[in-house]
Amino acid sequence: MHIHNLSETPSILNTFISEIRDKTIQKDSMRFRRNIERIGEILGYELSKSLNFEAHKTETPLGTSETVLHKNDIVLCSILRAGVPLHNGLLNYFDAAENAFISAYRQHKHHPESFEIIVEYLACPSLENKTLILADPMLATGQSMVATFEALKPFGTPKEVHLISVIGAQKGVDYVAKEFNSSTHLWIAAIDKTINDKGYIIPGLGDAGDLAFGNKLQQ
Repeated sequence: MHIHNLSETPSILNTFISEIRDKTIQKDSMRFRRNIERIGEILGYELSKSLNFEAHKTETPLGTSETVLHKNDIVLCSILRAGVPLHNGLLNYFDAAENAFISAYRQHKHHPESFEIIVEYLACPSLENKTLILADPMLATGQSMVATFEALKPFGTPKEVHLISVIGAQKGVDYVAKEFNSSTHLWIAAIDKTINDKGYIIPGLGDAGDLAFGNKLQQ
């Protein structure tokens, strides 16, 4: 797997990462969502450099402009619900992309330290020979990303696969690197060292879905 860790090069991205981690700024859920969206835009821009391009001519009122435009057929797939702001950021840059959405969540059967990934809702166009961008803001164990990709397989075989995450744990990065083929790209804004016994990234930022949209109803 090709791993692109954007935090290795200092940039304005660091500001947005710092703010989504800050427990004081996190109290403003609208700002949290907007920062995730902006991180998605930056990750999407960096990803775009790896796409396939072809020559294109544009007629202006005064002449002809020549440039190169990407020619990939892109499908953006996000894991609900935390993935929505990240999806919006990617869609801001890949506005002609098709879209897919999937629900994947942890089900704790016996105790908080053990869980399985449950996939229920799924809406997806054909992926055959297309560029799949699979987005999940938090790459903790990597199980959600792998389970989602498995659920997408009936929709066709993508020509190429790009994974997008905001913050990951090294364990999750290692896991997806093992489970996905070597041609897959991972674009990530920051990688933390570890996860706790409940599967949350440390230092991470907490629960991205709750911070973006409010606490889940506890049953």
